[in-house]
Amino acid sequence: MVKREKSNYIIQSVAHALDVLEEFKGDAIELGVTELSKKLKLHKNNIFRLLATLEARGYIEQNKSTENYRLGLKSLELGQTFIRQMGLLRQARPTLEKLADRTNETSYLAIMRNQDVVYLDVVEANQTVRVASRVGLRLPAYCTAVGKVLICSESEDEIRKRLPEQLLKRTAKTLTDPKALVDHLKKVAKQGYAVDDEEFEEGVKCVAAPIRDYTGNVVAAISISGPAMRMPDKKVAEELAPAVKEAGEEISRRLGFDVHQELTA
Repeated sequence: MVKREKSNYIIQSVAHALDVLEEFKGDAIELGVTELSKKLKLHKNNIFRLLATLEARGYIEQNKSTENYRLGLKSLELGQTFIRQMGLLRQARPTLEKLADRTNETSYLAIMRNQDVVYLDVVEANQTVRVASRVGLRLPAYCTAVGKVLICSESEDEIRKRLPEQLLKRTAKTLTDPKALVDHLKKVAKQGYAVDDEEFEEGVKCVAAPIRDYTGNVVAAISISGPAMRMPDKKVAEELAPAVKEAGEEISRRLGFDVHQELTA
């Protein structure tokens, strides 16, 4: 089978929409249909339809007094998300490396996306037997350690919104009763860390702690994962959980969060 170039899959209308967005840079605060038509060499009707679509999604807005267009709030939100994530990755990487070295287990950085968690970065353990990399994967929040610490501090109503209609039983240890899960998450919030005790995958255990930004909001989670046989309950409670919590607090401090103030509040 001949592999096709990615350029063969480009959707022209999407490319044109992105061309429109990219014209709003530098000093080009506002642009009109005619100006965009000339710059992009597209018919005015095409430009108008592209702008209407982008406006409907919030990426473009119209100045009613001039009838010109400018970037919308959705564009700002995307840019801020990118900045936060890139800043988070830079700040977290040294701590991920230190945590993996300290525990000799694979360490992860993850964020929340709707009902799932997304793994952004990993430092693999120096072990012959270790958990396969999860970077880029989306996993359900309710049965993962990172997911638990990312949602446990929310209100009960918000937590339930993070849960799928049906909590699938991934393993024999997966919590599938919503009330039992909410009660469990309250304990997670109080102790400051979460454990995935083979709830997502048999034979795999994970420990996670929250990462907060300067506002005190939980924006990410740091975790370690490894074979359950290397992570007995006593070791988790006395060694691994404290190490992961310290790592989460270290990154939180780098993001501007006053950990001492939180502990004494």
